[in-house]
Amino acid sequence: MPTPRSRDTRALAAVALFATLVSSGLTWAAQDEARELGWEDLIPSGWDPRAELEALGGDALQDLSDDSEQAGDLLEAYREAARSAPVVSELDGQRIRIPGYMVPLEFDHMTISEFLLVPYFGACIHVPPPPANQIVYVKTDASYPTTNVFKPVWVTGVIST
Repeated sequence: MPTPRSRDTRALAAVALFATLVSSGLTWAAQDEARELGWEDLIPSGWDPRAELEALGGDALQDLSDDSEQAGDLLEAYREAARSAPVVSELDGQRIRIPGYMVPLEFDHMTISEFLLVPYFGACIHVPPPPANQIVYVKTDASYPTTNVFKPVWVTGVIST
């Protein structure tokens, strides 16, 4: 697993969220001061990830063999497009609250101190990762005790784009 400081992780974690985890439900102090966001709020107006995929191959994708050279080239082009997905720069410095699933980066037994927050279960592990603007890097001030990283969580903190 890449470290949070690795080039690939930084590229995927284009949006960084730094906060302190306070309670077992990832509930934060002063939630009422945070702007609640959905994952669609992290996508710039006018950017459509499906359009990126269609531009790479459109309907021709259905006719490709999984092990063909063209399929490999298209997959790599899609990955590059996902890594370079634009962010919503207007969110920079805002205190936000967003739900998601944890992909642990730094953890030991039942505590976690760094993770990627993603919009759906299994993202980055079992399926190709979502676009970079749909991955939030979270680093806590103190290790957070958790018994189940498979459950959705809410994270609140100041976002840096």
